[in-house]
Amino acid sequence: MSKEKSVILNKAEIKLSDSQNKMIASGWGQDVLDNTITEKISYLSEGLKVKGYISYPTDKSKKYPCVIWNRGGIGNKGAIDSFTARGLFGQIASWGYFVFATQYRGNDGGEGKDEFGGDDVNDVLNLIPLADEIENADKTKWGIEGWSRGGMMTYLALTKTEFSTYPAGGFKCAIVSGGIANLRCSSDESPFMRRLYEVTMGKHTGEEFYKKCESRSIVKFPEKLSKSTPILIIHGIEDERVLPHDSLDLSYHLLRLKISFRLVMLEGGDHFLKKHRKEVDEMRRKWYEKYLK
Repeated sequence: MSKEKSVILNKAEIKLSDSQNKMIASGWGQDVLDNTITEKISYLSEGLKVKGYISYPTDKSKKYPCVIWNRGGIGNKGAIDSFTARGLFGQIASWGYFVFATQYRGNDGGEGKDEFGGDDVNDVLNLIPLADEIENADKTKWGIEGWSRGGMMTYLALTKTEFSTYPAGGFKCAIVSGGIANLRCSSDESPFMRRLYEVTMGKHTGEEFYKKCESRSIVKFPEKLSKSTPILIIHGIEDERVLPHDSLDLSYHLLRLKISFRLVMLEGGDHFLKKHRKEVDEMRRKWYEKYLK
């Protein structure tokens, strides 16, 4: 684990066309356009130049808590483009937060190789020191969120309390939507998902492959999770990509370990929770408000 300090190497504000801005206002709200800025950044993580984003309110009269948002997908498949970043991260910023996001190493022109839950988890935690360079970021309050693969990254980040850049006092809260909790199970039950995993983890023998899967599956070592971080877990009952029992199975461990959490299983919800977007956004907003403000 490198002790080299993570820093912002460069940043540029995202500028969209008028038609794109209209879609942002329609999809995420006019407040996103009027009161937030989103920047594409390159930052240093363990000596690698990694790509990502920062989004924040334009009002600089006060300090704002910080949120890390972890994307889904594998490699460049699932990478966040500028339009989506402006809406997705701008929405959270409009709720009154600094948002930090990584594309993970090896993606979007960044250096290194996406390891799908290996050392690239450090790219998540190495976003934390970036707040030192931002005057009105409240570095005492951190939340973390992830969707799909990003849920797995969130769980893994919550186990690395020894990491040199882990926030003092730990993450105040976490949110996981359709998150992977058992990589071995999903690779067994879905040939499609296994092929995707093999892109980054390699086509090893069965035993070698499953060892890598288990090292990324939080259900195999739930006792390593931070005990002080309440987790909101959201999953669609009709999710066919990350099966609903990933979240259900994890919930039994959280009960046993007495880790505070809320589990919401949404009827008719697919992997993208398209039918429940407003409901999910409101749950997320209230979770952050409860624990970060």
